[in-house]
Amino acid sequence: MFLKLLLVGILTAYFLRYFYYPEPESIISDTVKEEYDYVVVGAGTAGSVVAARLAENAGTSILLLEAGGHFDESKLTSCASGWISLFTSSFDWGYYTECEKDVFKGLAGKRSYWPRGKALGGTGVLNGMQYTRGSSFDYDGWAENGCVGWDYKSVLPYFLKSEDIQIPELYSSSIYHRRGGPIAVTYSPPSGLTPLVLKAGSELGYNVTDYNGELQEGFSVVQSTLRNGIRSSTAHEYIAKEKRQNLDIVTRSFVTKIFIQDKKANGVFFIRNGRKQYVKARKEIIVSTGAVNTPQLLMLSGIGPSKEVEHRGSSRSTGRK
Repeated sequence: MFLKLLLVGILTAYFLRYFYYPEPESIISDTVKEEYDYVVVGAGTAGSVVAARLAENAGTSILLLEAGGHFDESKLTSCASGWISLFTSSFDWGYYTECEKDVFKGLAGKRSYWPRGKALGGTGVLNGMQYTRGSSFDYDGWAENGCVGWDYKSVLPYFLKSEDIQIPELYSSSIYHRRGGPIAVTYSPPSGLTPLVLKAGSELGYNVTDYNGELQEGFSVVQSTLRNGIRSSTAHEYIAKEKRQNLDIVTRSFVTKIFIQDKKANGVFFIRNGRKQYVKARKEIIVSTGAVNTPQLLMLSGIGPSKEVEHRGSSRSTGRK
């Protein structure tokens, strides 16, 4: 009986692995052409979306370069409760902040651990999946200070376009939530304390609210990017579900420099399989490697504060600040 159950389990696993779920490596390209219309550096939360949107034009060729591997190399990247185990793993750049005088005084060396994702999906495959847009006043403040188009009224349509709300009581909130987008949003799995915390907040006079809606102040169950208990990351929802013929996705390819000639970015150098390679971009290069790696790559390419660029020894400094 035990052997029969074991055999059924193995056959079921093989069926799900090879027929129901797509082969993880099926979207990864083995070769890189000499040139593309667009080269997107970094397949994180933003880079995955940019590459997928560009690929909607069938006449356009795109190369998406990612320093890490496929997120599906570990099932923890999809598990709602396993994300913290990915910290300091091969899916994480493992950065720490610099020691500063007045911050992190309670931490060793006054330095804080700063996890950054290194895989298809970037930090979006190892974060806590909390879906929080932030205060509308922050967006409006950015616009007032010169970030034209970043006011809340302008960015809200893009939040709605990407969202597939899975919370029934918010289905009717058409101004602040939508169904049918690629990223699923639902409540995090509740604990036994959840109703008690909400009740306590209510008794103190606070609203039980939708913090991504009109009235953001109050108590709420956490909204998370989960679909049927599985992480709903931009990499999974935008690029991993199907292979696009005009989009080459290449992993374990670390971009070291943008080649700039006559003040124009023409291509990128990257290291793959221990070998330095170059690829040309006919139209544009989109750098989407996060808050740490993007300025690093720009400075290594000669773009940035003059002192920093010269200190890094860039062979083609532009001296831009």
